[in-house]
Amino acid sequence: MAISFKVASYNIHKGLGTDRKRDPARILRVLQEVDADIVALQEADLRFGSRASVLPRFLIEEHTDYVPVPLDVQADSLGWHGNAILVKRHVGIVAHDIIHIPCLEPRGVVTATVAVAGVAVKVFGMHLDLSGLWRVRQARAIAALGEAARAHGPVVLMGDLNEWRRQSGCFREFGKHFAVLDPGPSFHSIRPIGRLDRIMHCERLAATACGVHRSALAATASDHLPVWAQFAVR
Repeated sequence: MAISFKVASYNIHKGLGTDRKRDPARILRVLQEVDADIVALQEADLRFGSRASVLPRFLIEEHTDYVPVPLDVQADSLGWHGNAILVKRHVGIVAHDIIHIPCLEPRGVVTATVAVAGVAVKVFGMHLDLSGLWRVRQARAIAALGEAARAHGPVVLMGDLNEWRRQSGCFREFGKHFAVLDPGPSFHSIRPIGRLDRIMHCERLAATACGVHRSALAATASDHLPVWAQFAVR
């Protein structure tokens, strides 16, 4: 029997919707609509102060089938520099870590090894810099880590790459090592034109489908729409 799973990446804009209302429950309802096994979140924490999560853990536990990957960074935060990973309860969490990358703005990468139907998959979640020069440096560093990880099993990388160009820039760096999927325009959520949110994978995985999740709820929950991909393990 073939092993397949679904991943998604979603910049939740600190829970602030296009209607200027901060509604974490709405974000969780969008995640339920997407129904991915593994989710990489960006802007999941407030930027200042205690950097508290905008998705309270009790809401995640009570209203979804997801479990946050415990990054063990700050008590009130869900992620690291806003990056977080959620997995469905049937997905095992084998290992997790945070990665410092070269940056102009406060940026970081989160990673986890998760068990999907007995297969260990390495997941990287990221939110890259607004500066093109720094994005390329970050992509080069992350791709090198992903390249090393794929010697041990399938690798998926996803997040908000902040890259407006279709193929150059940081896509060129990732493309040296991984297949870069283009689910479609995901920003701005009301009238999407930017293909900023991407999912990448190694040759151990076959992408059977990918796309942008569009719904009335998603159009108001954040300024980004979630992107998703379905994979089969080769």
